[in-house]
Amino acid sequence: MTPALTARTMPRLLAELDPGFRPAALFHRAFDAAVAESSGSPVRIAIEQADGSINVFRTGALPAAHPDAAANVLNLERQVKFLLWSRGGHRVYVDAAADLVAALQRHYAETETGAFDRQIMGERIYERPFEILAAPGSDFPAERHFSVALGHHLEGCRIGFDLGASDRKAAAVVDGQVVFSEEIDWNPVPQADPHWHFGEIMDSLTRAAAHLPRVDAIGGSSAGVFVNNQVKVATLFRGVPPDVFQRRAKGIFLEVKRAWRDIPFEVVNDGEVTALAGSMALGDNAVLGIALGSSQAAGYVTPDGNITSWLNELAFAPIDYRPQAPIDEWSKDRGCGVQYFSQQAVGRLLPAAGITVPSDMPLPVQLKEVQRLMSAGDQRAAAIYRTLGAYLGYGVAHYARFYTLRHVLVLGRVTTGVGGDVMLETARQVLAAEFPDLAGAITLHMPDETSKRHGQAIAAASLPALTP
Repeated sequence: MTPALTARTMPRLLAELDPGFRPAALFHRAFDAAVAESSGSPVRIAIEQADGSINVFRTGALPAAHPDAAANVLNLERQVKFLLWSRGGHRVYVDAAADLVAALQRHYAETETGAFDRQIMGERIYERPFEILAAPGSDFPAERHFSVALGHHLEGCRIGFDLGASDRKAAAVVDGQVVFSEEIDWNPVPQADPHWHFGEIMDSLTRAAAHLPRVDAIGGSSAGVFVNNQVKVATLFRGVPPDVFQRRAKGIFLEVKRAWRDIPFEVVNDGEVTALAGSMALGDNAVLGIALGSSQAAGYVTPDGNITSWLNELAFAPIDYRPQAPIDEWSKDRGCGVQYFSQQAVGRLLPAAGITVPSDMPLPVQLKEVQRLMSAGDQRAAAIYRTLGAYLGYGVAHYARFYTLRHVLVLGRVTTGVGGDVMLETARQVLAAEFPDLAGAITLHMPDETSKRHGQAIAAASLPALTP
């Protein structure tokens, strides 16, 4: 980029412990302005899912002779990646100059990060070839959406569960009131045998069922991608060999459903339950939920109050465009959300904060140590939370480019304690200083501990409708 465009991408409020952070939101604001000033050309992107849903997004491109024309590829590729991980899809239509479409096709054909997205979107999630297609003019498809009416079902005796990478939670709910809940530590990621996962999940459900006169329905959530109660991608099963995953893990929730006599059962991404819980608590819609836990989870409730068929896997969506941004250990891509909105971010910032922990200390324990220091007034820990808050403020501004937002609900283990308040306040400062229009239109929320636990449980339990 030229010095002029680079200067326009510099944040006014630096991330205290990570001054090299270059927010995606600022790049796109500067790039869009450059396109408008230079009479650049429009670019259209359409993402198609297996059910026929098509999401359309519009951006632009600088003229070929413009000194920053090389940034056209960055602008297109990063937004296509964001759209793939927020909407999901196996076919991408692009209405743009031929050389720009060809550059995008080469990225997904020839690079490691492109191959990761191609394989996950094509073979793993939608089980069909992944394609990047040139679609000029009338070849560009029309937009169409299908929303899923899940949640808001409170009648009867229900179990809600949530499966994280370091703990599993379950709650018993009667007519919308939590009568029992518990959280049990576990370590599913390195486990190679899905029989182990099945036993642990059944244990949580059985313990919750003991507090109900009967079980009418079960709703649950976990990090990952789930389609019709089948596991497509999930951190919980990263230790399972691919052939075993296909044979046993993929259908594990169908197996659990059968074990409970095929009562109404739904499992969705944990971010969707976060957003649903927020929508139910706020009595409003257009809610993006972001959970900062072992990874980043996200979910979205539309302005109409529906859960969509979108993936909302923002852990893989880039928010930092510096060339040396932190690398996600799974996709190998740089600047993805998981490195900024999870306990991985806390662990990454420890050296910059001057906090030393044993090299073999697990990330959840590192987080607890930072939270202990934070509660004791340690300014090094406070600097970590202010840095997370800067990430959050710029991240929300970037998310608003792709989602219609009135509320952003922030929760998860990282937000527990006074550090969460510091993080949220810093995010509000970033929005006020850099994006005053968004600061006035989007409200950031952080529920209290009781609301987090019970709200999530009630929302998860409310997913299935009872059979008439």
